[in-house]
Amino acid sequence: METNPLQYEADMQVLPQGVMEEVLRRRETFQPESYTRSDVKRALCRANRTPEDFAALLSPAAGDSLEEMAQAAKSETRRHFGNAVQIFTPLYIANYCENYCIYCGFNCHNKIKRARLNDEEIDEEMKAIRREGLEEILILTGESRKMSDVKYIGEAVKKARKYFKMVGLEIYPLNVDEYAYLHACGADSVTVFQETYDLQRYEKLHLAGHKRVFPYRICAQERALMGGMRGVGFAALLGLSDFRRDAFATGMHAYLLQRKYPQAEISFSCPRLRPILHNDKINPKDVHEPQLLQIILAYRLFMPFASITISTREREEFRNHVIGFAATKISAGSKTGIGEHSHAVSHAGDDQFEIADTRGFDAVYAEIKAQGLQPVTNDSVFV
Repeated sequence: METNPLQYEADMQVLPQGVMEEVLRRRETFQPESYTRSDVKRALCRANRTPEDFAALLSPAAGDSLEEMAQAAKSETRRHFGNAVQIFTPLYIANYCENYCIYCGFNCHNKIKRARLNDEEIDEEMKAIRREGLEEILILTGESRKMSDVKYIGEAVKKARKYFKMVGLEIYPLNVDEYAYLHACGADSVTVFQETYDLQRYEKLHLAGHKRVFPYRICAQERALMGGMRGVGFAALLGLSDFRRDAFATGMHAYLLQRKYPQAEISFSCPRLRPILHNDKINPKDVHEPQLLQIILAYRLFMPFASITISTREREEFRNHVIGFAATKISAGSKTGIGEHSHAVSHAGDDQFEIADTRGFDAVYAEIKAQGLQPVTNDSVFV
């Protein structure tokens, strides 16, 4: 039975209102067609850009200014990050899910091969990844508390700390005390895709499960910061709704939390819809590569100190292009199935979505160097 997407469930921690309401208000009042080329030029000329400038840079009027935006973004990227481009890889440890999200390959009604790695298998997967030369990992699960509870994830984080300098999480939203536990286990950061900030569309896309509760998800990054996490990542899945409004809402969400938690390390991901098992017709519709590039450049110009990840959902050529201008983080050797990094797992689970760039660590590393940039596998020193 469908439930009210604004109604918290009993086990969900409720934070004081404020950020969500402001993000939704700004998304609702953002009118992309109202901006002119003069607004775009004004935004490009500013040293410190306002939310209004960000809106102009996301508007259709900025579509003819991508070269100017790219050069300005390149300048900001070099100023804040130098020539460094970080490399990481995702590790999916389980694909069981209790949500019914109609666009996702892991959704509970999709007839796929499910799997959950045990302790030994997780260890083998991590050893295989570390042998490649990677020092940063992103641990992912399907959104099932029953099959991937917090303790299970915590044990995976502890194992990851044996092999990697940086450990990120992309899992189901948690309460503050649970984030604090995972931080104590060794997790550094949390990424949560809001998917879409269009509440009506969100309700139609998320038909069952905890993920249906919109406000609990949108407050996940704040709870993670309250739990001690150093970094938080933001993303809308471009193509689910009006991509300009969703990109604007994503930026405003990050902007408002940065002002509230100045110590937070902010990052953006820029994923587009990809085909999934049993549904190869899924696509990002009107979000083509020029539009995606515009969004990435607008994020960089609005929040120049934020990290931007370019996903293996995108073609190799596009990923190579954007690390020259705006993206500061890139995945390598990505696999979205379960148990695909080593040969120790005999019951591998199916993929969440199709990737477009299958290059391994060595190839990505070489490409970064070929562009005169600096591949970085770890940017932290622990004392």
